[in-house]
Amino acid sequence: MANATDVYESGKAARRERIFSAINKASSWLDALGFSWLVPLLKIAAGDNPREQFGELKRVLLVPLMGIVAFLLMWGALAPQVQTSLGAVPGPVQVWEQTVNLWEDHVREREKAAEFYARQEDRNAKLEAAGRTDKVKWRTYTGKPTYLDQIGTSLITVGLGFVFATLVAVPLGIASGLSQTVNGAINPLIQIFKPVSPLAWLPIVTMVVSATYSDAWEALPKSMLISAIVVTLCSLWPTLINTALGVASVDKDLMNVSRVLQLPTRKTVTQIVLPSSLPLIFTGLRLSLGVGWMVLIAAEMLAQNPGLGKFVWDEFQNGSSQSLARIMVAVLTIGIIGFMLDRLMYALQRAFTFSANR
Repeated sequence: MANATDVYESGKAARRERIFSAINKASSWLDALGFSWLVPLLKIAAGDNPREQFGELKRVLLVPLMGIVAFLLMWGALAPQVQTSLGAVPGPVQVWEQTVNLWEDHVREREKAAEFYARQEDRNAKLEAAGRTDKVKWRTYTGKPTYLDQIGTSLITVGLGFVFATLVAVPLGIASGLSQTVNGAINPLIQIFKPVSPLAWLPIVTMVVSATYSDAWEALPKSMLISAIVVTLCSLWPTLINTALGVASVDKDLMNVSRVLQLPTRKTVTQIVLPSSLPLIFTGLRLSLGVGWMVLIAAEMLAQNPGLGKFVWDEFQNGSSQSLARIMVAVLTIGIIGFMLDRLMYALQRAFTFSANR
């Protein structure tokens, strides 16, 4: 009986050890995605010391929540004291009400679209049944874009600009890191163009796109392309600089080995340079994405790309009693999405780099 008990306790301890091992492995990913507060809860559920884990939970969850609550209380107390041409600055309650209103507007617009397509299908079915197929027409619903549609447009635009920036910056950064001549040639250009504001780029990009992109694709309107190119021009520099720095920092012994083995340049880059410089490249990509997301809002305002920037500008121009609260909804949305994009890039960095997974 004693042996059976020992075997049971041993198996129980082994299972517990495996659970904690799995939690520890998952903790790095949860931390990268912004869910580090789940780790203490999982450990408590697995039977770890509650007092120790409650201390960790306080650090990663309760303290940040206290900061958010304090901010909301200060906001709610001070906002009514500031009077504008549109009335008092809205507090958290008014902003939440407008958030709900924007969601309800989205739902109503989707219902209208569904009813439109249902009527269209019914009409076309009757025409086909009557043998009048030449009268059958399929049209796309042309209702106004909702707030969620505008968020989607902004994400597509910044994604497009970020891809353009990456395709330009990474090869240039690799060439600059490998060659002092290339680095010397492009370094002055980096120093000149890196500080340029998106508001300065926008008129130039608008004129160039208008002159060269006359037959615009329906999926890529001019306003979106203009905004994406402005994002590219303003966000490629962190990736370019960090890529060049990462490539230049590759261990010289590794580079000497590639020369001894007479590896082709392509293999040297893909098998030695890129794996060694990935941590800094991803750091540059995270910075570029953050810069691109900030630049996008200003670009959309002036290019009238139907995204969050245009939403803010339209509400400012509207000047209704709800406009200020809706603008603040957009500000919070921009901040939350920016945080989520950064967490996503950080998770990708941990997935694809060795230094992050040590």
